[in-house]
Amino acid sequence: METAISELVDAGVSRVRACEVTGRSRASHYRGRTTPPARVPCPRKRQPRALSEDERAAVLGALNSERFAEMAPASVYAVLLDEGRYLCSVSTMHRLLRAAGQNGERRAQAVHPASVKPELIAEAPNQVWSWDITKLHGPAKWTYFYLYVILDIHSRYVVGWMLAPHERATLAEVLIAETAAKQNIDRGQLTLHADRGSSMASKPVALLLADLGVTKSHSRPHVPNDNPFSESQFKTMKYRPDFPGTFATIEAARGFCQKFFTWYNHDHRHCGIGWHTPASVHYGTADQIRRQRASTLDAAYAAHPERFVTKPPTPPKISNAVWINKPETEPATPT
Repeated sequence: METAISELVDAGVSRVRACEVTGRSRASHYRGRTTPPARVPCPRKRQPRALSEDERAAVLGALNSERFAEMAPASVYAVLLDEGRYLCSVSTMHRLLRAAGQNGERRAQAVHPASVKPELIAEAPNQVWSWDITKLHGPAKWTYFYLYVILDIHSRYVVGWMLAPHERATLAEVLIAETAAKQNIDRGQLTLHADRGSSMASKPVALLLADLGVTKSHSRPHVPNDNPFSESQFKTMKYRPDFPGTFATIEAARGFCQKFFTWYNHDHRHCGIGWHTPASVHYGTADQIRRQRASTLDAAYAAHPERFVTKPPTPPKISNAVWINKPETEPATPT
């Protein structure tokens, strides 16, 4: 724009007319022609009350000394003041640390080891159990009954449960000991998996498992998927049509649980175990039942083979290995 106005002025056009032709206001044009002189920054005067270089070094030396290295500046200030020494104010200490790039956390921080992802496999019953505690609503607000459940992950069989008015490690200890004795668990046979609740990670339970020769396993912090079998079993219970919202008494809750776990173990056909009942898989009758199912399907195929388009029907299989966090297999590299 300024170049166009200059060319018109050089051609004999008045500056006013040149501004009108180019559409630029004269004020902007004249303001742009005047270049303000470069501003020379004034040197800052040193504050007479500022610390000298030696004093600044002395403050940083004191803050970084072995005695005060992990103390906050305010604490250092107070300790020195009690000893009759004054170096500078607390804010000046912070300012000097910030200028030196040392204004972070001065105390040594606890470093927690990385959580290990549990990887458990069960190829038969009574190799891996999962246990957890859930709340059942009581008769009044904020009142609960606590349901302890131990589940075999291979068969989905509930090997032990208990309902109590409180969550206590001692109660969990009794339930685990009685269930292990009822299932005839030998030393080195079983792994018991749980989350990191107060009862699960308690010292009495840990000592009991060591005495029984049971390996303990825990979920990672804040990872609910590490305990999927117990969570799934609780969902099955609480989504039952006859599950009440609240229980008037602990006896009523115990009666419901007794009825539910009998149905769950002996009548419930579980999709994760080939639509068998947990009891049939746990106590070894599932293979016989599967052969009976195969005979029924063979008879149906023989009677009407046209109804089975792709292949003869077979009963669903039971998985030989059940995992908690199955390791990911790396793809084979081409040769």
